[in-house]
Amino acid sequence: MAFGLKKDITWDKSRLPRHVAIIMDGNGRWAHRRALPRIAGHRAGAEALRKICRYAGRIGIEYITAYAFSTENWKRADDEVSGLMALLLSYLQNAEKELGGDEARIRVIGDRSRFADELQREMARVERVTADNKKLNVTLALGYGGRREIIDAIKKIAADAASGRISIDDIDEGTLDSCLYTNFMPDPDLVIRTSGEMRLSNFLLWQNAYSELYFCDTLWPDFNEKAFDLALRAYENRNRRFGGR
Repeated sequence: MAFGLKKDITWDKSRLPRHVAIIMDGNGRWAHRRALPRIAGHRAGAEALRKICRYAGRIGIEYITAYAFSTENWKRADDEVSGLMALLLSYLQNAEKELGGDEARIRVIGDRSRFADELQREMARVERVTADNKKLNVTLALGYGGRREIIDAIKKIAADAASGRISIDDIDEGTLDSCLYTNFMPDPDLVIRTSGEMRLSNFLLWQNAYSELYFCDTLWPDFNEKAFDLALRAYENRNRRFGGR
């Protein structure tokens, strides 16, 4: 059944994850199986993200974080990276209307310095024009790497300690949390990875300490609301003890 025609499941919001992080994997394989160029898979993946964000907002999830482009992705073939950058620019230019609808606040985390100036301007623009939206928080991890994020946080803490702004004895988990790119949102409750791979691939390494992990074989462009429901149902049936018994 096409997306949007199926009646949404009625969820108990108290049992839904507040924050879902997604490793969107399988775009290239999706395209290969259809004898299409890889960029076609990325376009289909962008459409899947749009649908999932809109659905998440409807059922009451507050935060979606999508691993859209990692620090390692810069190593891909030049033509694929160029195609991804063009797709990203087009996506950002319409993000405030398409990505979660009119009530979604959109942010970008990661190292923006390697992106073209036009892309950096679009990142800043979409953050600015959606800043007052409150229903759904969509975060795009672009040029993102979990290890780099932790190193950046440590450098900031070291600088603050060296200047006397904080005492070494006062450094705790909260100190590091406040220096991460993600300091404006709660840690993920649920991490979804598609395409059958079972690893985090340098994604939110600190934040995922107690996240529930869900892996599925579905390639990301085929991940729809039904697939999302299955992940949410699996989460609903987990007993989260956070190290307790």
